[in-house]
Amino acid sequence: MKKLINDPQNVVRESLRGFGLAHPDLVKVNEDPLFVSRAGGAVQGKVGLVSGGGSGHEPLHAGYVGLGMLDAAVPGAVFTSPTPEPIFEATRAADGGAGVLHIVKNYTGDVLNFETAAELAEAEDIQVRSVVVNDDVAVEDSLYTAGRRGVGGTVLVEKIAGAAAERGDDLDKVVAVAEKVNAEVRSMGVALSACTVPHAGKPSFDLTEDEIEIGIGIHGEPGRHKIPMASANEITERLLNPVLEDLKVASGDKVLLFVNGMGGTPLSELYLVYNHAREVLDGKGVEVTRSLVGNYITALEMQGASITVLRLDDELTELWDAPVNTPALRRGV
Repeated sequence: MKKLINDPQNVVRESLRGFGLAHPDLVKVNEDPLFVSRAGGAVQGKVGLVSGGGSGHEPLHAGYVGLGMLDAAVPGAVFTSPTPEPIFEATRAADGGAGVLHIVKNYTGDVLNFETAAELAEAEDIQVRSVVVNDDVAVEDSLYTAGRRGVGGTVLVEKIAGAAAERGDDLDKVVAVAEKVNAEVRSMGVALSACTVPHAGKPSFDLTEDEIEIGIGIHGEPGRHKIPMASANEITERLLNPVLEDLKVASGDKVLLFVNGMGGTPLSELYLVYNHAREVLDGKGVEVTRSLVGNYITALEMQGASITVLRLDDELTELWDAPVNTPALRRGV
């Protein structure tokens, strides 16, 4: 295993220390307990947004702290949920008096620990609501979840709900926007190779040289099936078609197309996937009005990609286009 690390047990803390030093105008890193918040503190009168989960998916979630997205993010150890204490403290830091929304990926540890943190916050009269993101069409259940996993759609929920909070929507309205995005978004991913968790020191799953896994999770959870390596176009269709079928996308629909890298795939290859996905959508009469391509929710150095489709209406489009200023996503500022 070759990685630019010191002590495997301190990777997350040291990395976040560097992250904070690199972006002091946008974020503040609290080390005990460990969480990231907006540099200027909670915005009074605004609904606060908090998300988090295991590290290893950078830039998710800390990279999305800032104007128009999250007010705080809570990183756990690599691929391990944060405990309730830092989630609770991040919730306190994000509270501007208008309530706090927890955006939670559907993994059992994340759901339980965010629920416990919400109870602690409510005991201090902080109103907390939660939205659980479950956009992965690959599996209904896995070792990590009860129901579908939260994957690429999480980025879109954070951006669009963050814009709703930034424009002054109250907690009920921000929750409704987040739930609307979750209802209209679907994702599916593929792994070409495994990733190596620093403290484990070996690949998280096995794939032969000519084998790929369709429907893989962002922690290396098993997908629908293993197949021989295929062309970019064939892999794209194997990911995109189940997404469109599950979302019931129809001719005339307007969508956001998001092609995400898992950390180890060149951007040129992601644009190959995007190119054919557009060809498929154009052939079905589906209008792609917004796009996102790049490494936005990763799995360490895993080679692979995911495709996310969000059905848009005027409100979601306006919120997607709203200004955002975070370390990992910056537009219109």
